[in-house]
Amino acid sequence: MQQIADWLKKLGMSEYADRFAQNDIDIDILPELTDHDLERLGVSLGHRRRILRAIRELGGPAQAASLTAAAAPAWHDSAERRQLTVMFCDLVGSTALSIKLDPEDLRGIIAAYHRCCTQLVECNGGFVARHMGDGVLAYFGYPRAHEHDAERAVRAALALTEAVQKLETAASARLQVRVGIATGLVVVGDLIGAGAAQERGVVGETPNLAHRLQALAEPGAVVIESRTRRMTGGLFEYRDLGIVALKGFAEDVPAWQVLRADPTVSRFEALHATTTPLIGRDEEIDLLLRRWEQAKRGEGCVVLLSGEPGIGKSRIAQTIVERVSTEPHTRLRFFCSPHHQDSALYPTITRLERAAGFRRDDTAEQRLAKLERVLCQATDDLGDAVPLLAALLSIPTGDHYPPLDLSPQKQ
Repeated sequence: MQQIADWLKKLGMSEYADRFAQNDIDIDILPELTDHDLERLGVSLGHRRRILRAIRELGGPAQAASLTAAAAPAWHDSAERRQLTVMFCDLVGSTALSIKLDPEDLRGIIAAYHRCCTQLVECNGGFVARHMGDGVLAYFGYPRAHEHDAERAVRAALALTEAVQKLETAASARLQVRVGIATGLVVVGDLIGAGAAQERGVVGETPNLAHRLQALAEPGAVVIESRTRRMTGGLFEYRDLGIVALKGFAEDVPAWQVLRADPTVSRFEALHATTTPLIGRDEEIDLLLRRWEQAKRGEGCVVLLSGEPGIGKSRIAQTIVERVSTEPHTRLRFFCSPHHQDSALYPTITRLERAAGFRRDDTAEQRLAKLERVLCQATDDLGDAVPLLAALLSIPTGDHYPPLDLSPQKQ
């Protein structure tokens, strides 16, 4: 128990040491604690967030078991200059809610909103730096940098605008958020505050730009600036907002609203402009063209193109598509995603969504109707097909179809 007490002291939260000891919480239990557990212990919301963050930085149970008093949450000792994508999210209409609702009900709404933000930011590789009432500040690229941090931030923001609307709360209307995202150079890591309130700050215009873009956004919208737009390429569909004036900025700034992810293009096409000819791959191209001629003669075949990342697989595939573009053929494309590695059927799901023409703002009833229309092209009996594929696409069928009586393996 002394290790727990020392660990809490390092966090500036020694007042909770007795409560942890009274409930037999030792080092090996830490990774299993949840926000609900800490709330039952009487830990305040802000302190719960910092404790959970510190637990995550400890790693798995093996690392936690070997924790010593010196193993407090590890941060860089000095500030550093780095490129960061900053996301600022604000809850729409929170002032009106505070007037209408009992403070306890409002507290529950804000807590649910904060949990939703934290979950989606963290699952996309981001870091929630601060909760500011009804605002949330998140970093992508610090403390851990990932490939395509700007893309991760935009995907998190789009998911957030949808998830917040679906939250079941005491509010009479659906909640909505505004999100602003900006990417740029900052100095990150300076200590701000003291004790339990001590945090790492970010200095630069990027956080201010994200905040101003958020204020520009309509309810339920995500707005980005030019650098984030350039780094995300054609991965999303955008609406050009033109050159906008932002408070506190001497020069006007180009801005775009992100409408939705674009599932119709490959990541290679979305992120690379192929204006130069392919060099040094004549043998591979000739082989693939011979296989194409073989397939046209009715001798079906499958070609697997594999290799280390970055050697040009996608470029070869794109070249073949360009070579046969004038010949009659039907092209079916299924895309995997580094952000959906936990979903084995993700390529099939996105292909079905594209075929049915789903839109981000479609209701469940509209999605079901679109699914029925596309399946009518293949079968006259929708009784078996619709429930199965609706379950795959997470579309409730209500009383329209009988429930599936299948195990997950059979589905």
